[in-house]
Amino acid sequence: MRPLTTDMTAVDRRPYFLWDEDVSIAELRAVLDGPDGAARDRLLGKMLREARDLDVWRFVRPSEVSAALERLRPRLGRRYRFWRFLIEGWRSDGLLAG
Repeated sequence: MRPLTTDMTAVDRRPYFLWDEDVSIAELRAVLDGPDGAARDRLLGKMLREARDLDVWRFVRPSEVSAALERLRPRLGRRYRFWRFLIEGWRSDGLLAG
């Protein structure tokens, strides 16, 4: 397996939040930039569950998280409440379309 990293510019390494899967940052970015589907949902869900919120924004936009949040709920565990709080707060502040 590739070494883990917290440096999200090291595209040939594995991001720390994919500790159990040999997927490089470049491969993750390619899947997340692709069309919606099972592979994208799986990796997005893992990222939302395991990554620091500031690192999530290096890969996806808040509108993407908002659109996928309910669909990904079963994958997020207790982190679902954090993401719902964040997205709903941004919506109520007018920073994110509802």
